[in-house]
Amino acid sequence: MITAASDRIDEAFALLERKGASQYGEEAVSQLEHALQCATLAEQAGAEPALIVAALFHDIGHLTDPEFEAAMARGEDRWHENLGAAYLETVFGPAVTDPIRMHVPAKRYLCAAESGYFETLSPASVKSLSMQGGPFSSAEAAAFIAQPNAAAAVQVRRWDDMAKNPDAVTPPLDHFRRYALSAGRVA
Repeated sequence: MITAASDRIDEAFALLERKGASQYGEEAVSQLEHALQCATLAEQAGAEPALIVAALFHDIGHLTDPEFEAAMARGEDRWHENLGAAYLETVFGPAVTDPIRMHVPAKRYLCAAESGYFETLSPASVKSLSMQGGPFSSAEAAAFIAQPNAAAAVQVRRWDDMAKNPDAVTPPLDHFRRYALSAGRVA
């Protein structure tokens, strides 16, 4: 089990490094830059290792899906949040995988629950929101935030929104490996 978990962590880091250099949809940063910025924001906020890892890997589902770019061009949602959480759930528990799985619903929640939030979204995020079902209703928002790890998902979502700066300086990817090993099932 320890070897398999360590191998999956190595695989996830390699995937992010190898495929993450590509552009992140219509954003001004690559997927790797976005992931590093998100994890850096989590680290700077003093987040627990599991939440830093969730921030780092929240969009890894884009990289595990060979049809992602084509589907986006067709206006189809490929549920990257579920793909990413499923990809990582053999290595990480719910403290990592729930915020990953819930970061898209967290955007829908914030659009419904927080006045002015929608106006802060990037154009690409607004476009994906419509594919993801749009803002929650009041009842959907209440049901979402009552779930375990929903508050953590909202925090990842906030970092996600801020992690699109083409001029940001971050530590290298390997800097975050210690958090993954700490949060993973390798100890």
